[in-house]
Order: sequence, then structure tokens, then C-alpha cells
Amino acid sequence: MHPKNSLYSKMVLFGCIISIIPLLALGFFSFMKSSGSVQNHVNTSNIQLMNQTNSNLEQVLRTVDYTLNYVINSNILQGALYRPLSYYDFQLYNKLKEELSLLQSPETRVTDVILANTTTNWLINNRGMYEFNEYASKDTLLSLMDMQGSSNWVMLDTESLGSSDTLSYACPYTIALVKKMPMSTSSARGIALATIPSCSLAAMMDSPSPSREVMVLDHNYRIVVHPDQGKVGQSLTETGYNKDELDRFDSKSGQFETRIDNKPISVTYVKSDFNGWLYASFTEMSAVTKESRSIGWFTLYICLLMIGLSILLVWLGTRRVYSPIRRILQGIAERLPDLQANKKNELQIIDEHIRDMFNSNTQLRNELRQNSRQVRTFFLHKLFLGRISPPEAEEQIALFGFQEQVAQWEHLAVFTLQIDTLDDTRYERKDSDLLLFAINNMMEEMIPSMFRFPPVIIDQTQVTLIGRGGISLEEFNDYIYKLSEEIQRTTRSFLDLEVSIGISLPYKTLTKTSRAYQEGMEALKHRIKLGTGVIIPYFSVNSGKHTRVYFYPMQVENELIDAIKLAEEERALELLKQWLAEVFQKDRTPHEYQISLIRLLNDLMIVMQENGIVLEQPDFGNSSLVEELLSLYTGPEIEGWFKTRVIRPMVKVFRDRQDSQYQNLSEQIIEIIRNEFDRNITLEECASRLHYNNFYLSSVFKKETNMSFSEYLSQYRFKMSKKWLVETDMPIKDIAEKLSYNNSQNFIRSFRKLEGMTPGQYRAKYKGLEG
Repeated sequence: MHPKNSLYSKMVLFGCIISIIPLLALGFFSFMKSSGSVQNHVNTSNIQLMNQTNSNLEQVLRTVDYTLNYVINSNILQGALYRPLSYYDFQLYNKLKEELSLLQSPETRVTDVILANTTTNWLINNRGMYEFNEYASKDTLLSLMDMQGSSNWVMLDTESLGSSDTLSYACPYTIALVKKMPMSTSSARGIALATIPSCSLAAMMDSPSPSREVMVLDHNYRIVVHPDQGKVGQSLTETGYNKDELDRFDSKSGQFETRIDNKPISVTYVKSDFNGWLYASFTEMSAVTKESRSIGWFTLYICLLMIGLSILLVWLGTRRVYSPIRRILQGIAERLPDLQANKKNELQIIDEHIRDMFNSNTQLRNELRQNSRQVRTFFLHKLFLGRISPPEAEEQIALFGFQEQVAQWEHLAVFTLQIDTLDDTRYERKDSDLLLFAINNMMEEMIPSMFRFPPVIIDQTQVTLIGRGGISLEEFNDYIYKLSEEIQRTTRSFLDLEVSIGISLPYKTLTKTSRAYQEGMEALKHRIKLGTGVIIPYFSVNSGKHTRVYFYPMQVENELIDAIKLAEEERALELLKQWLAEVFQKDRTPHEYQISLIRLLNDLMIVMQENGIVLEQPDFGNSSLVEELLSLYTGPEIEGWFKTRVIRPMVKVFRDRQDSQYQNLSEQIIEIIRNEFDRNITLEECASRLHYNNFYLSSVFKKETNMSFSEYLSQYRFKMSKKWLVETDMPIKDIAEKLSYNNSQNFIRSFRKLEGMTPGQYRAKYKGLEG
């Protein structure tokens, strides 16, 4: 017995799957294809049947129509239409009978022909000639004359025509071709009628079968021809057909499936171009699927037989193929614990032993290579940081195989590369180490190994030592700058990142590498002013010139602090941007920029302390804000840091305070106005009393009342002036003085502008209404 998860069992299972699935798929598709062919054959035969039935019946109908047209248009009948007929006109009667006999033949199946002239009151049929007014079925003929059109095919009850010839055929319904006479004029004088029993037309159709029903329908979906005479005259919906599906007979011909009496039915129909009749076949789907099921069973038996043969062949073939593997396994299986052997198949066990033969050597080689790389990186760190003596440096260079290439270098320089920012990129802060590693690999691919030391990463900075020989200093500087541009383009293209590169001054001996590294780092600090994505050679930093005047935008800082106190976030952020622009537009050293930034941060912290805001309230946490600020190098980073870490938290605190403070301040100012409106009171005086900045107080008052202090004061004074004019006899001059107007004329002009009339007119108009 073989375990379930053994290779032998899996081979047998796999062989069975790849042999059984195609056979099942082949059988399934064969069954579907044959079933579809049967269905298509039935559908095609139904269409042919309907076309044949349509052709046979329509040939008869066209013959009747053509012959009746000939009779109506004959000279004999045309002459008889315009004269009365009596028994004395037997010769004309005989000629008309001869014309009518042309219609009555076995080919046309016409049983009766009626000629009626309502104008001259005569009628001729198979039995003889009558006066039209005395004919028993004259009402039926008159109703037929009222039909639209000069020629129509209609279905009539046989008894409604009253003809013994027609009754002799024992068909309850008759198909009649009705034509008005004469056909060449718009006014009809009479009517011609050729009748065909419905049962005689049904005899022309194929014999019905139990599974298929053939019928002919008129424009109103009434059955006009059917092998079962009991259904002639019924509507299609009376036979069980759904009325809502009648719209599906909208094409010239077609096929569709429906359900009649809960049985699936396939409907095939052809619409006649001659008279618009519908020739339809209704076939039960069970008759179609019966043959398909027999094909399906036959296909299933064949597939089962082939599957059995396939399983036998797979079993025999797998035993033969598995024999060598089993012999190999027996040679090593004794060395494995039973538990380990049960968990793995035979090939895994063999592969494990083969791999064990090489693992030790490979592992040792990888460890040596890894240790060598780590030691080399440690050496380069010490070289750049100046923590290695010259003799030790020479020894390590020889040990790592750099001695030959260093001997050829005449000019050396150090690249220092930093990622500017990860904000507004698809990366996060945690990805910075991985991105620097990727940039490290790019540097190794872009710079030939003979012109560089292996790149290393020191404190989030990618550092590379580059050396060249056989070129001049100008050519070396040009090579270094072009290389830095190419590195920036490649980083932007592949990583979608902006990086800045600092380039040290060229030097000639490795002992100056530490100084070159410091020069590259110092160059990168100038991103504070230059922005992101820059290349900064150390020899071009500030061109050796520094300004002696220390500028600080104090006025902008004061406005920024006021905006924060007023919780005006948008204005505060705009003033922050203005403050940074004024600081960075001056040429200074990076150290001087940092002093201005720290000063701004310190002033904002003082504002917090003066307003009783504890450090934990804006969610600053336990980190040092100064350290965070000094770790930023670009203007956008610094602006974003002030927004998120300082400005917005402070604005939130002041906004929360305003909800309770604003209303109280506005009420105090309004109270002062109401008590002292009759003297020259100012906003500055109110601010002094309430111990607030007048600019701050003005903003608070306007937010609460939607008016400035002066507008509210003027409005209240105007209100009081109207009250005094109506309720007192105080002269207008005294009112103007009490409201602090320079003279009464100014008060009158102001009153007229606001009220549309002078104070005197207002007093005269409203004083009488007082009380």
C-alpha cells in the first residue's frame, strides 16, 4: 500500500485527472453540439414547412384573386353593372354564368361565387338570379361592402351566406375573397364574392402530428385554417397562448420559445406578403429533447468506457515509471525518521538529500561574502567620519582590493544625496530606508566600479566617493556635475522622487575624505533657501559672501500671532507663508536661517504660556519641537511642519475659547454703547477698559454682530434720535448735540439720507401717532 500523499498516488491521481477531464469535456461538448444540431434541424424543417404551406395556400389564393379580377373587369360584367337584369335577359345571364364558372374548379377550391348589384337590385349565384332586396343574406353582403379597401380576404360563418352549395361542404367557416365593383371607381355599385371552405384549405396542409400543430392566422390572430375544424374561428389566446406575447410575431418570419399550458413550445412563423396572414407552427420541446436525451445517454456510455480504459492504462504506466524512483528511495529511506518520511513525497526526500550535500559549502561562502561586505561598509563609515588613521586606511584599501584603482585617481570628490521629502508622494516615512537602498543600487549601476568606492548610507544620507585619473580638474568638475544631473533624472524617472545632491570640493588624497564629507553635508543645508531637487557644489555656496545685516520680519510675526488669537486659520497660514518668504529671500548661512525659525517658534510658545495654554493641550506630545524643526531642510517641509505641529493646534485652542468668550465681550461693548452713546466714545476706549487689543476686539465684535463698532454706534444713535423726535419736544439742535454731531445741519443731512425725510418731517408725521 502506498500512502495517500506519496508520489505514486499523486502520479496516478494526476494521470486520471488529465485523462478523465478531457474525456468528460469532449463528451459534454459532443452532447451539446449534437443537441444543438437536432434543434437546428427541427427549426430548419419547421421554417421549410411554413414556407411550403405558405406557398401552396397562397398559390390557390392568388389564382382566385387573379381570376375574380378578370371576371370583374370583363366587358360583359362591366356592361351588366349599369343596367337592371330580369328573366328576359337570359342570354346575358348565361354569359355571366360562364364567366363565373371560370372560378369554380378543383384547383381553386371555390364553392360559390356571388355577384350582387345593389344599385340596379340584382344578384347572381350558383342557384340562379334574384332581386337583391329579396335575398336572405343581403345584410351580410351589405356589411361586406362597408369594409375599407376594394379587395379583402375575410372569414365568414358558412350559414351567413345562405347558399346550399356552400352548406354542402359541411364546413362551419368559409374563407371569402370580397371585391367591390367596379374596381376602377371610388363609388361601389355592387360586390363580388368567391368562397372557399376552410376545411378544403386545411386539407392542403401536411398531416398533423402529436407534437406539432400548424395553423393559419388572420390580422386579428384568429385561426382561419386548422386541421381541427373545432378551433377555426377561435382567437390564438383562446388556445392557451399568452396575450402579452402576441407582439413577438412582429417580423416577416422568425422563431422563439414560449409556454402554452405550462409546456415549453417552440414557435415558428412566416407572415404572407400577399394578404398578411400568419402561417405558424407550434412544436412541443419535449419531442425535440427526446432525441437529444438518447444521444446524451449514448455519449455517456461511451465516455464511461473510455474513462475505465484510461484509468487502467494510467495505473499500469505509473507502476512502470515509478519503479526506478522506488529503488532510489529504498536506498535512503532507512536513514530518515518515520515521521519525517511520512510528511514528504519521494522526490522531496531525494531532493533534500541532494541539497544537503551542497548546503554547507554554499552557506559558508555566503557568510564569508556577507561578512566581507559588512566589514567593508564599516571601513567606509569610519573613513567618511574621520575615525580611521592613514596607515589603517591604506591597509584596509589593500585588503578590499581598492589599492590599484586608488593609485590611478588624480581627483576625488564626495557625493552626499538626500531625499527632499516624502510628503505628497506614494511613499511613507517608513519607506525611507528602502528608498535609500534602492538609490544605493542605482548609484552602483550608473557609476563604473573603477571610478568609485561602494556607496554607503550614513544617517539617512547616501554617500559616494568618486575618483578619476587622466583628466584635468575642469573636466573632472564637469563630469561630477553631469553625473549628479543624471542621478537626479534617473531617481525622478524610476522612483518619482525629488533628491538633492551636495558635492564637495575636489581633493587629491584619501586623508581629506572626512573633510569632503562635511563639505557635502554643509552644502545640503542650503536647501532651506534653494528649495528641493537641487545640486549644490560646495565651491558655489553663497559665492563666499554673507550679509552682515540680520533681518527679521517682526511686523508679519505680530500679525500672525493676532490671526492665531482670533482663530483665523486661513489668514494665519497665509501670514506664515509670507513670513517664510521674507526670511528666505535674504542671503544668509543655513545657521542664520535656523536662528530665525527657532525665534519664531519661541515667540509662539511664549504666546501659549501668556494665554495659559499648557503644552499638552495642542497635542505636542513629549518630543522636542526644536529638534524636529532643526531636522528639516527644505522650505516646503518647514512650512508644512509649522502648519500641522504649531499653527493649527493653537488655532483650535483659541477657537474653542471663542465660543464662550466672544458673546460675553460683544455684550459688554453693546452695554457701554447703550449707556454712553451720548458722548464721544471710541473702540480704543472700550478696548482699554476691557484689557484687550483694539484690533482683536474689533474682529470679535464684527463676528458677533455683523457690523463694525462705528456702524453699530451710528445705528443706535439714529434709533435714539427717532425715539426723542416722537416722544419728546427736545429741539433738533439739542438732539444733534447729544448725539455728538458738530452741528445740526450734519445731523439733518445724515437723518434724511437714512430715513428719506428731515427730522422735522419725521416728527410731524409720527408724533401724532404716539401712544
